[in-house]
Amino acid sequence: MLVLNGGSSSGKSTLARSLQDVLDGYWLRLGVDTLIDAAPRKLLGAGGLDLAEDGSVGVGADFVEVERQWMAGVAAMAAAGAHILVEDNFVSGPVAQQRWQEALRGITVGWVGVRCAPDIVTVREAGRGDRIAGMAASQAELVHRGIIYDLVVDTGRTDPDELARVVRAYFCDAG
Repeated sequence: MLVLNGGSSSGKSTLARSLQDVLDGYWLRLGVDTLIDAAPRKLLGAGGLDLAEDGSVGVGADFVEVERQWMAGVAAMAAAGAHILVEDNFVSGPVAQQRWQEALRGITVGWVGVRCAPDIVTVREAGRGDRIAGMAASQAELVHRGIIYDLVVDTGRTDPDELARVVRAYFCDAG
């Protein structure tokens, strides 16, 4: 299992798709966007996941509980043998990584930091049209503070297919 952490528009999904092409077996992409898309509208807002107009993100107790349940489900899939690529952005900082570590206890996990410069993610964000302006730039560094990685990649400097080969070499080809 690989957990990719990066800010909004950092290139996590593009990298994950490239990883699906180069990793052995069949890898499922699941991410915080999967959870948000599946969540009821009443979970979005105060007490849940609050996406502010300035691009900041508030994570309330209700969202954390639903996220904990979702993480347990993802962990169960991994424990059953599924190969999983998790795309997340740790807006809660190290406590977000700790929640994943707790859920994935006993499962081999590779932690990948997905970085991209704020000026680049701002352009990507504008091109997407489905994000709050300013979210990507505000998360570009924030989501990495205090996080411990096995490997860090920069999607603003390197092609995603090449990065996927780097990730594969680091986690799968060594030894």
